[in-house]
Amino acid sequence: MIQQHREFFNLNFNVEKYQAFLDDLASDFDYLPTFRVAESPFFIPDNLKEQLIEGCQHVVDFIKREDFNSLTEKSLSFNFNVPNQDQHTQFLAIDFGICEEDGKIIPKLIEVQGFPSVFNFQYNLFEKIKKSYPYLSEFTPYFNGLDAEGYLTILKETILNGHNPEEVILLEIEPEKQNTKIDFYYCQKDLGVPFVCVTEIIKKGKQLFYTNSKGVEIQVKRIYNRVIFDELEARKDLNMQFSFLEELDVEWAGHPNWFYRISKFILPYLKGPYFIETTLLSELKEIPADLENYVLKPLFSFSGSGVIFNVKKSDVEAVKDKDLFILQKKAKYVPVLQAIEGKVKAEIRMLAVWPEKNENPTLIGNLVRLSRGEMIGVKFNKDKDWVGGTIGLLEK
Repeated sequence: MIQQHREFFNLNFNVEKYQAFLDDLASDFDYLPTFRVAESPFFIPDNLKEQLIEGCQHVVDFIKREDFNSLTEKSLSFNFNVPNQDQHTQFLAIDFGICEEDGKIIPKLIEVQGFPSVFNFQYNLFEKIKKSYPYLSEFTPYFNGLDAEGYLTILKETILNGHNPEEVILLEIEPEKQNTKIDFYYCQKDLGVPFVCVTEIIKKGKQLFYTNSKGVEIQVKRIYNRVIFDELEARKDLNMQFSFLEELDVEWAGHPNWFYRISKFILPYLKGPYFIETTLLSELKEIPADLENYVLKPLFSFSGSGVIFNVKKSDVEAVKDKDLFILQKKAKYVPVLQAIEGKVKAEIRMLAVWPEKNENPTLIGNLVRLSRGEMIGVKFNKDKDWVGGTIGLLEK
């Protein structure tokens, strides 16, 4: 989007260089991510940067409202209410589509999650990008004046909260089979935090333990939670010694309740220039005549599952649990990244952490997804180039 940088990158790009970058990315663990990594970073101009920061602040202001817990209590009644919820989430992932309104580029909030994202992978992705394109060292993906060391320091503080890394685990369902396992590898490499399957947890009274690589049983003091309850509910085959709903002697880095409280559930409450008209189906007075301009979304799905993009009246009428679905106006994504051939749409995920002792969350980095399809996502971009995951770069 910053024309001179885009032209310079494209002029210096070739497929061989891209492949060498992918090979380098795969070299750390002899593993290339199963999700597509895009050919190019996304250059973020200052005006868009300021809009993204302002949009995030509006979201944070809402989350910090004194009545936020009472407003979102219903989100837990639809799902799970895990004991010992803490004062605030430790993680925020705030997704903005790069859209057009009144002929101007503007970010529009697509989704917000009180849940971790691929924090460690994004850090290492930029390190790999700099190796392949040394001149990009003049840019930064970090916010709030952070450098690479500062980014890792505050991420470590958030995840560990002062504990020995061996006493903190990244908890997942069969982590080796997850699409994001590259992030788990880097989390273990960068922070010393092991990743553990839910079925490998040993429960003794209220305490949880796991067996480390040396065969030693270690008490779990803090859980960096990456478990999605949708998947957990679907996996009736899992043999677990503990339940998330029990009183446990453990801290959470990302308490599970925040996944529901800070989710699409809050979108109907958000009003302002960076937010899209969103209505809970149970509060919809009449079905719009122009449904082609709307998207129907379940409140508590992950990775876009259950979203109906080309909505029909019958789709709306067929929803039984109207408290669990929203009707949202379509974001008018605009192709803004000039690829070698054609232009590409973009969605920017702003990444924030919120250490226990801090009064406010801190924006630290970002993730960008590029798309040529009707929507952002794998199924809309099959067999296309210059699409997939990347990182947004700011001028220093």
